[in-house]
Amino acid sequence: MPSSYFHSLLESIVERGRTVFDGTRDPGLSGRDLAGLAESLVGAPGEATGLVLAREILDLWEGLSPEGQATFFRLLAERFGPREAALAEAVQAWRDAPGPATARQVHEASEPRRQELFRLLNRAPGGTPALVAIRAALLDHLRANPDCAPDFSDVDADFQHLFSSWFNRGFLVLRRIDWSTPAVILERIIRYEAVHEINGWDDLRRRIDPPDRRLYAFFHPALIDEPLIFVEVALTEAIPEGIAPILAEEREPLDPARATVAVFYSISNCQKGLRGISFGNFLIKQVVEELSRALPNLRTFATLSPVPGFRRWLEAGGAEAAGEAAQGALALLDNPGWPDDPQAVATLSPVLRGLTAEYLLCARAPNGQPRDPVARFHLGNGAHLERINVLGNPSPRGMAESCGTMVNYVYDMKKIERNHEAYASRGTIAATTAVRRLLPASAR
Repeated sequence: MPSSYFHSLLESIVERGRTVFDGTRDPGLSGRDLAGLAESLVGAPGEATGLVLAREILDLWEGLSPEGQATFFRLLAERFGPREAALAEAVQAWRDAPGPATARQVHEASEPRRQELFRLLNRAPGGTPALVAIRAALLDHLRANPDCAPDFSDVDADFQHLFSSWFNRGFLVLRRIDWSTPAVILERIIRYEAVHEINGWDDLRRRIDPPDRRLYAFFHPALIDEPLIFVEVALTEAIPEGIAPILAEEREPLDPARATVAVFYSISNCQKGLRGISFGNFLIKQVVEELSRALPNLRTFATLSPVPGFRRWLEAGGAEAAGEAAQGALALLDNPGWPDDPQAVATLSPVLRGLTAEYLLCARAPNGQPRDPVARFHLGNGAHLERINVLGNPSPRGMAESCGTMVNYVYDMKKIERNHEAYASRGTIAATTAVRRLLPASAR
């Protein structure tokens, strides 16, 4: 590598951002400056030069303001797409002589330069977690500024394309988390729990230390102490109808040899920057395999799942087609104390079961998928909807999201592939006859 190039590159870094020698940072660093360094990285002639520049870009990224980040993402969209002249030439070559060689030329020329940039950044020490953090920032910008979606969606698509390869099942390691797990990981489990909040170390110990409790997490070699996703499991004698007995402080642990049901009662994705990269289906299936080997007495693998979009659907008019009696019953929801009133519970329970069944089996998003995100996850993985549990979660969060309703999905290993294929190809939702009977006759 020419030494003059290396020295001029370092001078450029000093001028544009932070010197690699004294650690000072130019407060005027902009997203445009960072994009210029990215251009230099893509054109760097040697690996050593590229590693220095890649690490410098990642360090400088941390000092960008939100406005600087937006500028950087916009320039990635505008200036780091496919090489248009090379792509046109490759397409013409393929038209003139279709075949594997010219098709490969089209493929290579059509790849956005952003993907090359991200791969080069990934080579730097700490590159993978840094890129995950950059995508998390991109998702924040997309959510906060929908108008930027046309500019940023292609950048996000490139992140998803690469992350799907870098975080595929072959690289993931399943670990059981217990009280002997390093504290740094346990602290992150407490922080990342997204379904049922873990209230400190004692609460965590109740979830992972008793013999009838398990917690499993996926890890990636590039994020050693960072769980990607984890699932909490309760071993029980029956499919539970509510979360309170599972989380109770003074409950009596069950001898695992007596358990016939494994209940997945909380699944938490940990890395915002990996949103949309599927881990959960692999996690569930591998945990089922692990538990089946360790506890051959287990016969049923079920969930106790929230219904996070149900109340929002109701309030947006989901119950408009219900009869007058149902509408009158729903008025009881305005009383925060209704769960403590037996008469109100008796009146509301059949109405909530029927409407929850309608929401899960019939309500669709614009893309044709079920509206409920938890339903999409489990149904897409081949589970079937087993049962609807009124007041399964009467906590403030449960009441706000689903009027307290929870549901059980069951993973029947003899039917899981058939259910998945029917859902993926035809949108067919697998559900028990008991759940389908809750629907109006016209919707069954």
